[in-house]
Amino acid sequence: MATAATAGDDSGKIGLVPATLMVAGNMMGSGVFMLPANLSAIGSIALIGWLLTVVGAVALALVFAKLSAIDPAAGGPYAFARKAYGDYMGYQTNLIYWLANVVGNVALAVAGLGYLSHFFPALKVPIVMAFGSIAIIWFFAYANILGPKVVGRLQSFTTIFALVPIFGMALFGWFWFKPEIFSSAWNVSGQSSPNAVMATLTFTLWAFIGVESASVSAGVVANPSRNVPIATVGGVVLASVAYVLSSSVIMGMIPNKELIASSAPFADAARLALGDFAGSTVALCAAVGCLGSLAGWTLLVGQSAKAAADDGLFPGIFAKVNKRGVPSLGLVIVAVIMSVQVLATMSPTASQQFGKIASIAVIMTLLPYIYSCIAIKVLGYGKMPHGQYTFFVASGLAGAIYCMIALVGSDGEQTRWSLIFVIATIVFYSASITRKRDLDEKHIHPGGKAPVWVRYLALGVTIVALVVMFWLSVGRHNDLDLRSREQAPAEAGETAQQMAPSGVQ
Repeated sequence: MATAATAGDDSGKIGLVPATLMVAGNMMGSGVFMLPANLSAIGSIALIGWLLTVVGAVALALVFAKLSAIDPAAGGPYAFARKAYGDYMGYQTNLIYWLANVVGNVALAVAGLGYLSHFFPALKVPIVMAFGSIAIIWFFAYANILGPKVVGRLQSFTTIFALVPIFGMALFGWFWFKPEIFSSAWNVSGQSSPNAVMATLTFTLWAFIGVESASVSAGVVANPSRNVPIATVGGVVLASVAYVLSSSVIMGMIPNKELIASSAPFADAARLALGDFAGSTVALCAAVGCLGSLAGWTLLVGQSAKAAADDGLFPGIFAKVNKRGVPSLGLVIVAVIMSVQVLATMSPTASQQFGKIASIAVIMTLLPYIYSCIAIKVLGYGKMPHGQYTFFVASGLAGAIYCMIALVGSDGEQTRWSLIFVIATIVFYSASITRKRDLDEKHIHPGGKAPVWVRYLALGVTIVALVVMFWLSVGRHNDLDLRSREQAPAEAGETAQQMAPSGVQ
């Protein structure tokens, strides 16, 4: 399988620290900033759900780390499923994983701008939010076209920027923690304790979507056989500490009824502890964290599609790369699809529908996780000592069982439609069979050079979208209902809660 750069050439690739921060950043994204409010509807019993989920997430991390060490080829879940189960399962895995991430990326853009609406109230207008989201989407497509090193540096910066308030709250928020507030809201769901814990698992597992980030992007990571496993486990540990401590302390700072209604729980907690300036600072950090996460997820979408295209299991246009080894044409296609999604979901009613679609996408992401968990038994056989093999097979089984439990706890209708789509992939696979035969029989080399103008197209669309957003926000239309810039603090992030589904990273 081809990788993003020539084997043995690490120039322009990202190192261990950026890869670790990419894993943590992709998982944390927008989810970490909204989770306390989401979980407060169940109660502080969510702490048990967190601990169980950390075990499941570590199991997933161990599986992806070991699979990456065995075979550090780019593609992540797609590559593992294809080698373990064959071409069709590889095709199915890539298609549902790719689609899930394309849809989920739109939610990250909307969530990030939703936090910025605290500073720029015009973003609360759907059409302004839409063009702002399109500008963000194309900007990060452009950043990825410039090369993975640019994205690695960008996400390293944004992740550190976002971690400051998160770990600050996790460490220093305890000075304002009140045990009576935490204990009084232990279980407000009206369900039994076991059922309440089950209800939290869907939220908490969604928060760890992205654990496979480094393995998917192995083609752009320097020394992948060493760095990808370390980055995977390190990223999960970093995110786990942030999740458990910060969510728990906020549940002991803000009364349950207020927390349920909060649209920016981290900002509200910071405002409660240190005043309005701290709240505004945290809102800014949340926006930076969400948007920085989008940079890493855009990289993943491009690399996953390229890996499959190189194998003849995805359209050849996704395999065309620029001089930096980046599938720039594929990234532009993804940006176009995401832009259409933004415009189709910008009304309040459509955004609620989009929330359901994005939730289905997240459910589908769990299927590649299950496939990878079982693939360790196939791909790891004979490649490690017996005791180590038994340990990783057990870890894979634990991760698969956890994902199955999360699916059982998900919305029944959404799970049914996801299953229908998965079954339909066998029909789509027929087109890939034809292309793969052409590659094999005619000895056609997949890929090729992407045109240079693609880079300037991405930059141009970014600028145009920004200009349109600014033109609309200054009130050229009478029906925009623009609001005063003196925004009430409690409304910070309202748009993010309304338009982005909770748990999407």
